[in-house]
Amino acid sequence: MPDRSLLVFPAYQDNPYLNLMLLAPRARGWNVVESLRLEQLEQHLGRLGSGDVFHMHWTAPIVQRADDDLDEARARLDRFRAAVDAARARGARLVWTIHNVLPHDARHMELELELNRYLAEVADAVHVMNVATAAVVSPYYSLDPARVVHIPHPSYQGVYPSSVTRDDARASFDLGPDEHAVLAFGQMRPYKGLDVLVDAVRRIPADERPVLLLAGRTSDQDRASIDALLGDDVRAVREHDHVSDVDVQRWFRAADSAVFPYRRVLNSGSLHLAASFGVPSVLPDEPHLRAEFGDEAWIRWFDTGDAVESLASLLRGPVGSAEGADEFSRRLAPFARSRRFAGTLARIAL
Repeated sequence: MPDRSLLVFPAYQDNPYLNLMLLAPRARGWNVVESLRLEQLEQHLGRLGSGDVFHMHWTAPIVQRADDDLDEARARLDRFRAAVDAARARGARLVWTIHNVLPHDARHMELELELNRYLAEVADAVHVMNVATAAVVSPYYSLDPARVVHIPHPSYQGVYPSSVTRDDARASFDLGPDEHAVLAFGQMRPYKGLDVLVDAVRRIPADERPVLLLAGRTSDQDRASIDALLGDDVRAVREHDHVSDVDVQRWFRAADSAVFPYRRVLNSGSLHLAASFGVPSVLPDEPHLRAEFGDEAWIRWFDTGDAVESLASLLRGPVGSAEGADEFSRRLAPFARSRRFAGTLARIAL
């Protein structure tokens, strides 16, 4: 298979998920071609033919660029469709991985829906990480069950350094031995529900409140909002920039629990990071998340109908044990997930 190309878009080279899923395809001889911009993607699609595969990931770069007006966004969608249709006419195949139901903070929603419906219609395989994805996206577009491939998000077992002890990690944040530390990890954006988490912590008596550990890239605007949210009565240790690979362990080792108070989430890589470091976690009690993770003893659930009070109740004491987190990580070991994905590529490329 050395002459076959796998075109990946958008290919964020610092994205650990992409790098993990490409391990087996690279090992099996796929020529991986990476694109970040539509203009570059068009050129690469123009060289695909029979036996090649185009792997589409996040859709936002096509019609959700902040500097595009509606006409420009429409033109970009038309260019994308024309390039994909031409590649498919020459025999290339298309795989679409659904990361989100729709892009967060989408500006041109009608065009986004048109793009997603197009991909759902023409993709030779639709890769989902959450088993209930088809039901979750059904209000917006339909997926053909015969073309849906469920390959769960890989864990990060063995990917990140894990040499820092819990005591050293906590000491680096000046955490006392009896202080309960709650971690929110990943890009800090409004849809991730940090206001719910802060309000929940504020409802806990001051002498029992956990310390918030907040780590992840943050825009200047969102940082100002977080500053206002926290005020001067909630203790938080913060890193508003990308956390380096070697430093990820420090945040998770220091935490007693990880909380993901998302308003809208389909898949969460940070949850798998928590499992990889054996950190008990809290998720919103949504049917599709229960479908994927409902049997995991290391996960607890807050009621989205009364999110602040439900989360406050959970955080008043220890969230629970990490029992099962290590088994979860081993079950979803990265290379095994990547091999399954490579098998999907081989099947559709025939």
